[in-house]
Formats: sequence, structure tokens, C-alpha cells
Amino acid sequence: MTAPLIDPFARPISYLRVSVTDRCDFRCVYCMAENMTFLPKKELLTLEELDRMCSTFIRLGVEKLRITGGEPLVRRDILTFFRGMSRHLDSGALRELTLTTNGSQLRRFADELVACGVRRINVSLDTLDEDKFARVTRWGRLAQVLDGIDAAQRAGLRVKINAVALKGFNEDELFTLQEWCAARDMDLTWIEVMPMGDLGNEDRLDQYWPLRDLRARLAERFTLTDLSERTGGPARYVRLEETGQKIGFITPLTHNFCESCNRVRLTCTGELYMCLGQEDMADLRAPLRASPDDALLEQAIRAAIARKPKGHDFDYSRQKVDGQVSRHMSHTGG
Repeated sequence: MTAPLIDPFARPISYLRVSVTDRCDFRCVYCMAENMTFLPKKELLTLEELDRMCSTFIRLGVEKLRITGGEPLVRRDILTFFRGMSRHLDSGALRELTLTTNGSQLRRFADELVACGVRRINVSLDTLDEDKFARVTRWGRLAQVLDGIDAAQRAGLRVKINAVALKGFNEDELFTLQEWCAARDMDLTWIEVMPMGDLGNEDRLDQYWPLRDLRARLAERFTLTDLSERTGGPARYVRLEETGQKIGFITPLTHNFCESCNRVRLTCTGELYMCLGQEDMADLRAPLRASPDDALLEQAIRAAIARKPKGHDFDYSRQKVDGQVSRHMSHTGG
């Protein structure tokens, strides 16, 4: 039996997040610059290479696979990859295949995603105001995303909304988003803005809205009960007792969630980041392409996991962005 992946702090690595493209049809202000230079196609893993890479991780014990980007559904023929991964769901080796999306392509792909075994998805949506949505995404259209969410729910997908907490932008929509999600039976997770990439004029300190403040505002209106459940990611959940709704908080800056981290991230170019908040990475593309069998790749994966750090060092409290990493979130994967 193949030995499972265990990091130096005795954490089993069972969750792989895979960016299948750095491209996106939006230009969200906290994620990428408006005039992005995207990677040359030859640097990206092919769909066949992505299949082989992910299959190797699954053989080594990964049970949850989240597909990210950029926007994963803008990659040409991406459903071929999803169909390939569905065989691991059928065998029982993979417990969950899911994705994070901006929602723009869900009308086209929702039914096919369900056919591939996807049962729940995360949709990134920071505002329900059409003008504000256009401002934060630069290129996005809110109506297209809402239409995509409708299509996803009709197809039977469980939808969770991810909203990035942005000071001065969506503070006034805290209860609007909460009520909208409750009415549609969708969970809602708030995410603190993270110091990723050079975004030109975007000042992360100006954007930063601590989730402890957001939670305190929720507690003024609702009774919040902390939940022990985990979905495999970094979110911590509460239940609003008055509605039964589940609200998640991803707080890399005000709460260190690293102690239970079971995740690694693979970029679209085959770089493995053992921690979102660290620059250290391992090149897996070279061993993948160096040999038709997976021995070198397995060796490289194990060596990388042996370097997984205990935690990151994102910190805004010092009034400068300590722990900032230079790569864009779209490169690493959301």
C-alpha cells in the first residue's frame, strides 16, 4: 500500500487545490491587475498532464480535489478534465470533486458538472449591487452571475457564496447578502482580503475589514453558535439560531488556522505551494515531463510535503503588509 502524505507536523495531506488556468473573464481588484500579462500556453500543464498529476496525488491519499483558477470554466475543454477525474469518484478513491468559480459560465456548464460528479460549488460574489459589482470585477456583469447561480441550483448543485470583506465597499451589504443567501438556501462565507500580488493602486490596508468586526455586527442581530464542523477548508462556521443559516469565516489575518491545515495548492504551471502565505514551492512539472512513469513525480511530491511549514505570517496589525507574497491569487488558485 502506498504510504500516505504526512507533513513534518503530523498533518495528513488529503486536500489538493488545483489552478487549471491563470486566465479569467473578470479582473477583480483584490485578485489581479486590470492589464494582466498571462502565462504562455506552453508553460501551462496540458489537460492530460493535469489528469496525471491529480491522479498521482489521489493515489497518495488526496481525497478532496477543488478546481480553481483564474476562472476554471474559461479553460478550453475543461470538462474533459472533470470527466477524467470522475473515475476516481466512481472508484471511491476521491470523496469530493468541486470547484470555485465566479459564476459567469455556470449556465453553460452546470448540468455537465453534475454529470461529472460535482455536487457542490463555491461562487465568488462580493456584492448584489450592479454598479459596485462592475467596479470590483472591472469586467463582470452581475446579471450573468445571478443567472449562472440559478442554473446551478436548477441542476441540483449545492451553492455556497464566498464574499471578500472589503472596507468601505460591502460593509453596508452584510445583512443584504446574508438575507439573500438565506432566502435561496445558500451558505455564506466571508473571507478577509489577503496580501497577494502587486495590484498597482490597490492598497490592501485600505481594503482590510477584519472579520471580528463583521462577526460582532452579526451578533447584534442574531444569536451565533460556533459549529465544530469542517468542510476540509480553512473556514470556521457559526449558525444563526434565528434562521438556522450557516455563516463561515476565513480569517488568515486575524486568526491563525494553520494548525489543522491539510491542504496544498498546485498552480496551472505545475508548481506546488505547500502554504498559501509562503513563497516556497516545488516544481512538479519537470519531474512529470521527465519520465512517462510517476516514480520521479511521487518522489518530488513527497520531498515537497516534507517542507510544508507550520504556518504563514500574514499580518496587518503592524500597519504594513507583512508576509505579503508577490504572486497573484489567480496564479496560485483561489
